[in-house]
Amino acid sequence: MDQAQIRNFCIISHIDHGKSTLADRFLELTGIVEKRKMQPQYLDMMDLERERGITIKLQPCRMNYTLNAKSYILNLIDTPGHVDFSYEVSRSLAAVEGAILLVDAAKGIQAQTLANLNLAKKQDLAIIPVINKIDLPQARVEQTAKELAELLKIDKEMVLKISAKYGDNVEQVLEAVIKKIPPPKGEPQKPLRALIFDSQYDPYKGVIAYVRVMDGELSTNPKIYLIKAQTISEVKEKGYFKPKLSPQKELLSGEIGYIATGIKEPGKVMVGDTITNDKLSALNNTVQPLPGYEEPKPMIFAGIYPEEADNYDLLKSALAKLKLSDASLFFEPRAETALGRGFHCGFLGMLHIEIVSERLRREFGLKIRISNPSVIYKILDKNGRAKFISSPCDWPEAVKIQETQEPWAKLEVLTPESRLGRVLEILKKTHGKHIKSEYLGSDSILLIYEVPLREVIVNFYDNLKSSTQGYASMNYEILDYQRADLVKLDILVAGEKQGGLSRIAPKDSAEQEGRVLVKKLKELLPPQQFSVSLQAMVQGRIIARETVKARRKDVTAGLYGGDYTRKRKLLEKQKKHKKALKEQGRVKIPPEVYLKILS
Repeated sequence: MDQAQIRNFCIISHIDHGKSTLADRFLELTGIVEKRKMQPQYLDMMDLERERGITIKLQPCRMNYTLNAKSYILNLIDTPGHVDFSYEVSRSLAAVEGAILLVDAAKGIQAQTLANLNLAKKQDLAIIPVINKIDLPQARVEQTAKELAELLKIDKEMVLKISAKYGDNVEQVLEAVIKKIPPPKGEPQKPLRALIFDSQYDPYKGVIAYVRVMDGELSTNPKIYLIKAQTISEVKEKGYFKPKLSPQKELLSGEIGYIATGIKEPGKVMVGDTITNDKLSALNNTVQPLPGYEEPKPMIFAGIYPEEADNYDLLKSALAKLKLSDASLFFEPRAETALGRGFHCGFLGMLHIEIVSERLRREFGLKIRISNPSVIYKILDKNGRAKFISSPCDWPEAVKIQETQEPWAKLEVLTPESRLGRVLEILKKTHGKHIKSEYLGSDSILLIYEVPLREVIVNFYDNLKSSTQGYASMNYEILDYQRADLVKLDILVAGEKQGGLSRIAPKDSAEQEGRVLVKKLKELLPPQQFSVSLQAMVQGRIIARETVKARRKDVTAGLYGGDYTRKRKLLEKQKKHKKALKEQGRVKIPPEVYLKILS
């Protein structure tokens, strides 16, 4: 098919504005999925996505649509909306020519709406503004249309109004995709250049690369060359997403599809790499690699350790395979710690940690322990040399520290005026600096603050959503480091330091954090046969303590009558046994306790 009949586009929006529901209507209208097989959130392939009601992974789909007796190919990429998965969105945008900007009629423009729109503008994409959920009783259709028109500097009549749930006016969106989004501009005669924008692992086909063919075509030549990885491979299979993998004889210029590379080493197939079928031209620099993507910068770090030491290699393999489908995941081996051998991992946020840990459990059957999450801190030693620390395990002794610094972030919070008071209360607790406030539309206020990054990544998003009934939204970007008085907060369980529970905290709030932590640990830790002390310690000084009482058992229950000394004898024996256990016993903290403490 001619390139002029191809349209590559994605749907971008804030979380829960109806992307997946709109994608379902597209699948029904184009008939790509049989009605008997259709189910809500069809493109959300993971059970985890369906359970949580959010999109975690980008998912391509190729559809056929006829307009004015002319056939078109529509390549859709469904994208996530949560701030933790913004890197998925940025990769999708590099593979398309246009984007549907979807806005909830009841909630209006949100922080991630603005963030994703800015990403799309940087890629110079055609934008189709669409208002969804016009069927809701609380929908503010005209007001939202006005705000969206002002944001995009277009006429209000150009904003489409739909109900993805009931299918109202959805055909207008597909028509707009064909009319407003330009066709791809690849050159079929040139050597193959295909951009890898995602990948997954198959035990039989090796790494399956999701690609957008920019130039040339992949047809009969079974050999491919990955320019960045400098690897030659033989194509096992190629095809389209319909939305399941559908093998084809060729992939042409401008198309989106997949290539089963046959490569069994996950690290050799990298997101952003360029695939060509002409190794000689690539080596001679006559085939230039595509720009690719900026490496995602992890915002938060935590250690992941197998519960059973023998599963270390299995965990390493699982993380490598997960990284194929989650390019923003960073990991490197961590030396032996109190939790054993494991990996130091980087994430984009707390939800990202939860998703990765759950996928390790479900997809690979692993039981893991997670250390307390931390941002990257900067430490200046007595000689003024800088050292970056992303784990409490690496924190030096206090006598070796001259100055400590922490990263700050520019935080943007978009809230209705009616929820402003609650939002200001939450922002006050971050100890941040108010930069400015501005109105967006008639009743939406954009608050811009500079705050310590550690205040943003742990529970801020959930607190903001719960206190405003979901109406407020946020986005943030990293700024520079600023001076902070920081200390290492250690947690001792039965007198033994627990590296996985250690954290770095501001000195003035370390005592309060320690008290909260040991109290929470007391509630979560299962009782033992002996009493267990829980202590919080800063610079060798105990600042908080709780005790988990021993599991009770009435050892005298089997006695009937007789002298009291018989009971006393049993009680003394039990007491002696518990004392011996307390001196020699070690407390094993279950993995679910680590996860609950993090949440």
